[in-house]
Amino acid sequence: MDSFAIRKRLDGLIASRGEDYASLSRRLGRNPTYIQQFVKRGVPRRLSENDRRVLAQHFGIAERLLGGPDDSTARAVVARPGLVQRSEDYVLIPQLAIGASAGPGVEPGEETPLATLAFQASWVRSVANGRPEALSVINVEGDSMLPTLADGDQILVDTDDRERLRDGIYVLRTDDALLVKRLSVHPATRRLTIRSDNDAYPSWDDCDPAGVTVIGRVVWVGRRLN
Repeated sequence: MDSFAIRKRLDGLIASRGEDYASLSRRLGRNPTYIQQFVKRGVPRRLSENDRRVLAQHFGIAERLLGGPDDSTARAVVARPGLVQRSEDYVLIPQLAIGASAGPGVEPGEETPLATLAFQASWVRSVANGRPEALSVINVEGDSMLPTLADGDQILVDTDDRERLRDGIYVLRTDDALLVKRLSVHPATRRLTIRSDNDAYPSWDDCDPAGVTVIGRVVWVGRRLN
């Protein structure tokens, strides 16, 4: 496909969604002018395979519309020995350069992707009700959520799942710090109990939901084995 047509299509998608070049560049883990340079000057001449895949997932379009292969010849990826699946069977989720403290609270870092992780699309739909774009992976810092969550664990956070609060583990923002805690909702008053799974840390009872900023619900945890 002609490079000019691809750049024009991408520019139209950005405008129609009310997005901007810099934020889209950061989503790709690139410098803030990367998308603008590509759209306006054709530099680079074509999108890399990974950038193209992330953008196609973000805008909900086929990769071929951004210069990728035709769907019938999409690149295959090996999910596990003996099973080959096409790349569109996967969604790409950013791992952000921020941590959520399972201790007293940490300042949020720069929210730019450290990496992009591929998850099977059907599995993502089974664990998260929201849009794939609302998902991100961040690290746990501290030990107040032991034994459920340990320092260094990677958690998948669904920012679409924060309006209908229910019992579960959530990432919260308080006083410009990020926390990961277990929430319990009183069935009658709808007030919250915020607690740590580690009994050595305090809990907060009878909290007003209006005073708690919920970032998203934790729907999965991954752990490195020592």
